[in-house]
Amino acid sequence: MGYSLFYSPDEEKYPVPCIHEKLTGEPCPSCGMSHAFSLIVRGRLAEALEWNPHSLRLFLFFALQLLMRIILAAVAFRTTKNLRAISVTDAVVSSVMALTAFWPLLRMMWLSLPG
Repeated sequence: MGYSLFYSPDEEKYPVPCIHEKLTGEPCPSCGMSHAFSLIVRGRLAEALEWNPHSLRLFLFFALQLLMRIILAAVAFRTTKNLRAISVTDAVVSSVMALTAFWPLLRMMWLSLPG
């Protein structure tokens, strides 16, 4: 998210190019994600969705993960009891969130494989 704040969406100076696009000339399902994230942190949601239709869902996943990590760290720091329950809850919630957020992107990537 810091990366998204640092790089302007109005300039094409992203340091990480898409290797897939460089090799094949075709955009991959995650192309435009850095650009879209930069737009999201600036509140330009419609533009972000134009760059990548999966961007808002994935950005929300990472934002919620960050918030959840902060909350769980605070809970774990305050108590040494139930650390196992905290870990299991974290793993289950994170897994469900990841599948929900990434499934459409992963499906699209799978369907775009040759063969």
